[in-house]
Amino acid sequence: MSQGIITVGTEFPSFKKTAVVSLEKGKEFADISSESFKNDEGRWTVMFWWPKDFTFVCPTEIAEFNNNFDEFRDRDTTLIGASTDSEFVHLAWRNNHDDLRGLKFPMLADTSKSLAEELGILEANEKIAYRATFIIDPEGIVRWVSVYDLNVGRNVEEVIRVLDALQTDELCPCNWEKGEETLTAALAE
Repeated sequence: MSQGIITVGTEFPSFKKTAVVSLEKGKEFADISSESFKNDEGRWTVMFWWPKDFTFVCPTEIAEFNNNFDEFRDRDTTLIGASTDSEFVHLAWRNNHDDLRGLKFPMLADTSKSLAEELGILEANEKIAYRATFIIDPEGIVRWVSVYDLNVGRNVEEVIRVLDALQTDELCPCNWEKGEETLTAALAE
């Protein structure tokens, strides 16, 4: 078992997993790896996890991330959803749930649960992932982590707000929103 949730300043763990990327026959699956996080293009990554496919809170979150896909794309950010279910379960769920058929981002399958365990987000009893969100910078470093209880859905607008703040590379006050003034640290005399 991992020693706890990885945190800000930590390099995101290396992985290579299968993901559902399409509903088109013969093009449903693709491999995704941590190497895609490290890039010269300045792209950020948001990876969000949910506990189980075919449940009730999870599709509301996945649909909301999808509804905001363009917001992430406009911020040069790759969006990846993930759970410990298999790629075949992901595909079946996408095919059977109206809100999931048109997903614009991959659904990563961590069937071995190795990545969830390394991230420290594997729930002890059922061995499913907590509702965790990671913002990863272009160098592959975790810049923000958020973990919710299994029964509570997250706020996608807050993920976007934090991403905006991190991308300013400046000091952002409480409740800061994109377009507002950032802070200037006064130098001691």
